[in-house]
Amino acid sequence: MLTGRCLCGSLTFEIQGPIHNMGHCHCSKCRKAYGGAFGTFAQVASADLKILTGREGLRAWRSSATVERTFCGTCGSPFTYHWDGMPSVVWVVAGLLDEDPQVRPDHHIFVGSKAPWHEITDELDQFEQYPPAK
Repeated sequence: MLTGRCLCGSLTFEIQGPIHNMGHCHCSKCRKAYGGAFGTFAQVASADLKILTGREGLRAWRSSATVERTFCGTCGSPFTYHWDGMPSVVWVVAGLLDEDPQVRPDHHIFVGSKAPWHEITDELDQFEQYPPAK
């Protein structure tokens, strides 16, 4: 089991099942949410994500018609990404994890809209938008 928390520590959570994959998203919305070149997400089954504390302070925002993002209402830490097309899955911000998840990123998505000042220098798979469904 993995644990995690936001920057201020008011939001704490557990992931009670496996991480199915991890990747870097370079879309403009992730860049703005993270204040960096990309965001890194870990995909888990929705049923495996348990919020322990801070649920009342959690905020949600629809960044598009089919995507909802959650974040801590106190410190602003991004928390999850939900896509309506896959309701049984949630993507958790990997930087919030307390322990090594023993999984490494294996892809970059939305490289077609990556920051022009960032160069991808690794050998991970790259996708212009979303990768093909697994």
